[in-house]
Amino acid sequence: MKHLELRFDSGIATVTLNRPEVRNAFNDEVIAELTAVFAELGERDEVRCIVLAANGAAFCAGADLNWMKRMAEYTREENLEDARALAEMLRMLYHCAKPTVARVQGDVYAGGMGLVAACDMAVSVDAANYCLSEVKLGLIPATISPYVIRAMGARAAHRYFLTAERFDAAEALRIGFVHEVVKPEALEARVGAITQALVQAGPAAMKACKALVQDVAGRDITRSLIERTVQGIADIRVSDEGREGIQSFLQKRKPGWLAQN
Repeated sequence: MKHLELRFDSGIATVTLNRPEVRNAFNDEVIAELTAVFAELGERDEVRCIVLAANGAAFCAGADLNWMKRMAEYTREENLEDARALAEMLRMLYHCAKPTVARVQGDVYAGGMGLVAACDMAVSVDAANYCLSEVKLGLIPATISPYVIRAMGARAAHRYFLTAERFDAAEALRIGFVHEVVKPEALEARVGAITQALVQAGPAAMKACKALVQDVAGRDITRSLIERTVQGIADIRVSDEGREGIQSFLQKRKPGWLAQN
């Protein structure tokens, strides 16, 4: 990979954006690489969780300037194709079968907000700033909006989509965009604690839990939804992993998925 670094350690895959010279801004090549790596890691049995990180001062500054220059000359059809590629990358990250953690070591702007929002969890350094800057350019954060609005809520999105104000990590935490804010020197340890918790859990159960949250969030609590949750717990209880988890608990031993590590 030209623009990413990939590292594996005891079930944890770390995908690192590696374009610090342009504040990890993405272009069509970066989008293609991210799409491919999320698809691959989601299918690898030995991968239990994925950390999305970045090198340099910024986590991701959104779109690369040279890419934006090319886009300025695109036809509508070319813009549709371009936007679909970004949308597919975000969809692949959001629906990845493995839990994902954004390790935010620096500023997050525009499209970078979509990367953080599409992850299941996000830990940020206290010095990071956040901004949905699109309206300042006469644009809208359309492709990232399904994920960003889910992460920060519609009320906060009304403000920050429309004003393009920069806000700090404390505000990102207050509105629920990130889960934790730490000092830079504590970032690695805090992300490490989360990933260690993730690798202890049943792989099939985590995949089912991700789907459960995405399926249930924001839905009316109807009889149909309740029945789907009933079927979900019944199915997981009779699965091999579910039976092994219960038996290992009752027998006071490690479950098989930990013994395999």
